[in-house]
Amino acid sequence: MANSAQAKKRARQTERRTEVNKARRSRIKTYVRKVEEALESENQEVAKGALAAAEPELMRGVSKGIVHRNTAARKISRLSSRVKALSNS
Repeated sequence: MANSAQAKKRARQTERRTEVNKARRSRIKTYVRKVEEALESENQEVAKGALAAAEPELMRGVSKGIVHRNTAARKISRLSSRVKALSNS
């Protein structure tokens, strides 16, 4: 347990930051899930729209330090290639 005033304050800050980060991570997952669901339904227009909404959300996670830059790029790349493949099928 934190003993000094500084350590107590740091513990409080970490608690608050954890809550915020958890909410942000959940929001990103929701946007990615919407793209996945659109891909399942094989509706390309909806999938394109969902991807367009998910991409800035993932990049916002990168800038906030929740998701690694390469992880976000990989997710966007894989999702966009799957959306693009819908038009070929």
